[in-house]
Amino acid sequence: MPAVPGASGPLSRRGLLRAGGAGALGTAGGAVSGCAAGAGGGVGPDGRVTIQLWHGQTEIAAKVIRGLVADFERGHPDIRVDMGGGVISDAMLQKVTAALAAGSYPDIAYVFGSDLASVARSPKVVDLTGHVRRAPTPWRDYWAAARDAVTVNGRVRAVPALLDCLGVICNKEVFAAAGLDLPEAGWTWQEFVDTARRLTDAGEGRFGTSWPGTGDEDTVWRLWPLVWDLGGDVIADDGRSIGFATAGVRALEVVRDLARDRSVYLDPKPGSEQMHQVFLSGRMGMVITGPWQLPDLRQAGLDYHVVPLPTFSRRPVTISGPDTWVLFDNGAARAQAARTFVTWLIQPAQDSRWDVRAGSLPLSLRSEARPAWREHAADTPGLSVFTEALAAARVRPVHPAYPRVSRALGQAVVSVLLGRASPADAVRSCADESNAALLIPR
Repeated sequence: MPAVPGASGPLSRRGLLRAGGAGALGTAGGAVSGCAAGAGGGVGPDGRVTIQLWHGQTEIAAKVIRGLVADFERGHPDIRVDMGGGVISDAMLQKVTAALAAGSYPDIAYVFGSDLASVARSPKVVDLTGHVRRAPTPWRDYWAAARDAVTVNGRVRAVPALLDCLGVICNKEVFAAAGLDLPEAGWTWQEFVDTARRLTDAGEGRFGTSWPGTGDEDTVWRLWPLVWDLGGDVIADDGRSIGFATAGVRALEVVRDLARDRSVYLDPKPGSEQMHQVFLSGRMGMVITGPWQLPDLRQAGLDYHVVPLPTFSRRPVTISGPDTWVLFDNGAARAQAARTFVTWLIQPAQDSRWDVRAGSLPLSLRSEARPAWREHAADTPGLSVFTEALAAARVRPVHPAYPRVSRALGQAVVSVLLGRASPADAVRSCADESNAALLIPR
C-alpha cells in the first residue's frame, strides 16, 4: 500500500486508516478516558449535552471530521462533540472492548464492519432499527451493501460510515508493452489468469498481478466475490457450517493457476503496501484494489484503466467493506444527541463532503447525485466504475464467528499460493476450523 499522501492532496483510504499510531490522531482536546463527556450524564449546567466521538481517523480524514463537527455544533448549539480519546481504527475493537468492560465508553465509535458483530453483542450498543427507518435518515436510498453491513440478526446496530468496493486497475503502459488490449466489463476469471500470464516477464521483473500473502482479511476478502459468483456463501443456510465447501475449491483454483504461472506477486507484509508500490513502479500489470488507490495513481502520474472484477458467469459481482459508526448508551440525553449527530452526518450534503475529501464512495443514491460528488467523479478517471459496481456489491456476514472463518480461509489461500496444498485440501482444512467455530453458541 502506498504511503499516505501529504495534506495538500487527496488521501488513500486504506493507507490513511492504517498509518501512524495513536499520536497521529487528530484531536480536539479531551482525555483518552471515555469519561470525558460524562459528568451529569453529559448535560451541563446550561443544558448543553456533550457526547464523545472516537473517530479513528488520522491526518487528512481527521481534519475533515473536525470541520464537519464544527459545522454541526454551529447548527446545534445545544450539543457539543468531544473528539478527544480513542485510537486509530485498526485498534478500535480492542479499545472499545476494554472501555465496555470498564464501564467507561464513548457515545460514538468508528468500527470496522468486520468487527461490528463482536461489538454489537454488548447491551450498551444502541439499537437503531426504528430510528433509521424514519425521516430524515436516507435508509431506503442506501446501497444494499451499506444497509447489510450494519444489520445484525435483523436489527440495525450502527450506521454506515464509509463505503468502498473492489475492482481491477490496469497499467496501460504495461499492457501496451505486452501487446495486449485492455480488459472490458464482462470479462472472466479465466481471461484474468490468461492476461496475468501474458503480462508477466520474469526477465524484466514484471508481474501480471498480485495477492496479499499474510493470511489476514486483506488476503481473504478478495476471494469472496468468486465464491458468491459460483453460488456459494460464507456461511451455509443452516448457520452451522461454511457455505463454500464446493465453490471455495473452484475459487482457489484461480489462485492456484496464478501461482502456477508465476504471474502473481505475493505480498508478504500486512496492509498490501508492498504490492501497491510494485504496481506504482510499473512492474505489475493489474491489481485488485479499490477507489482509495486512485489518488495515489494520479499523484504518481500513472496512466491507468479501471475495470470491474472478472466473474465466472459474466454477471457483475463485487465485495464492499463498509465501516460503521456505532452508538453506545450513556443515558437518554447523550444517546439522543448521538443519534442527532450521526443522522446529520450521513445526510447527503455532509456525506458527499466526506466522500470527496476522505476517500469514500457515496453511501446513498442521494449522495451520489450531489453536485460535489458529480464534479469529483468527473474529475477522477475510473471512479465511476467503482460507484457503478456498488449495485452488484455484497458484504461479508455480520457474524461473531466470521473472524475465525476468515483466519482459516486466509491460511488456506496462502497455502495454495505457496503451493503447499491443493485447493481441495486447503478448503477441507479451512472447513474443519470454521465449522467448529460456527458450532459455538453465541
